[in-house]
Amino acid sequence: MNTTLTATSTATIAPAKSHYVVLDGLRGVASLMVVIFHTFEAYADGNPIKQIINHGYLAVDFFFLLSGFVIAYAYDDRWSRMSKCEFYKRRLIRLQPMVVMGSLIGAALFYFQKGSMFPLVAATPVSKMLLVMLLGCTLLPLPVSLDIRGWSEMHPLDGPAWSLFFEYIANILYAVGLRRLSNRVLWVLVLLAGIFLGQLAIFGPRGDLIGGWSINAAQLHIGFARLLFPFLAGMLLMRIGKRIHTRAPFGICTLLLVAALALPRFGGAQHLWINGIYDLLCVIVLFPIIVAIGAGEKRVDGTSIRIARFFGDLSYPLYITHYPLIYIYTAWVVQERIPPARGAIWGVVLLIAAVSIAYACLKFYDEPARRWLSRRFLAKA
Repeated sequence: MNTTLTATSTATIAPAKSHYVVLDGLRGVASLMVVIFHTFEAYADGNPIKQIINHGYLAVDFFFLLSGFVIAYAYDDRWSRMSKCEFYKRRLIRLQPMVVMGSLIGAALFYFQKGSMFPLVAATPVSKMLLVMLLGCTLLPLPVSLDIRGWSEMHPLDGPAWSLFFEYIANILYAVGLRRLSNRVLWVLVLLAGIFLGQLAIFGPRGDLIGGWSINAAQLHIGFARLLFPFLAGMLLMRIGKRIHTRAPFGICTLLLVAALALPRFGGAQHLWINGIYDLLCVIVLFPIIVAIGAGEKRVDGTSIRIARFFGDLSYPLYITHYPLIYIYTAWVVQERIPPARGAIWGVVLLIAAVSIAYACLKFYDEPARRWLSRRFLAKA
């Protein structure tokens, strides 16, 4: 892989290594499911049992698993010739440009979201909004005192940025110490992290893994529980080399992933723990199987590979830029009591707009920015 492809791919892989295009494509499928999940949330009235495309939130846990796998694959054997500073620069170049764009788009659309759904919007002065925008560009988590929406998000202009905050924490932990661990120690940590995750999923107050986007004890608990197991498990899965070879891996993995994220909630309001078990099984059993199947495909050409490459390129820009549109859509549906039949039409328009914005950001901003930053700040191969 040449330096241009390395700079613009969805994960920074060493030039001498092949690229897991199917895994990138699955990240794109998961991102699309996140957009659809968030669109349907407007009709759930805050009740997870009523939510259609019910388990779309698990896409974040899938992202963390993919991240652990890809980071370990890309960097485990490079530390003899790469410093921690070089690693941090590579990760910042990969992720930070779109963090900035997400904050800018959130600011540009912020005042279109005012109304009874978000009463703080109209009362927020432009100066405070711009301060939140600038802090959002750094990905620093914001305290509740800087909430300008009313949802207590650590990034109130671009809600999904919370998961990037935890992604950065995982990257720092990897560089500082996780990369040095033996597989035996990593197994122990995966087991402990699995218990931590299981406690939240089965015995937590919600019966699911939703949360992690606020700076308070309860939400940080959720965020770290959701981060640690999948990221560590992804690292371990890469190191032990378990791959599942099958025909049409991208198609099979897409069907499994879409089904897992779309199934209705289990157990109802009376048996929340049943849904918690489902969430846990997805993260600790099904998602590693999907990644093992996706990693078993090393072809670099073919129709399915080209489709996967497109979805992979689109995945991160789509995930990090779509939510300002969701704020507008949700406020409109709730305030105007829009019926589902009418809302569905505009939901499709939202999806098309989100994909179009993401693709434009990818081609006209993200890829050029990363190429320039790579030439400017990374050591020559």
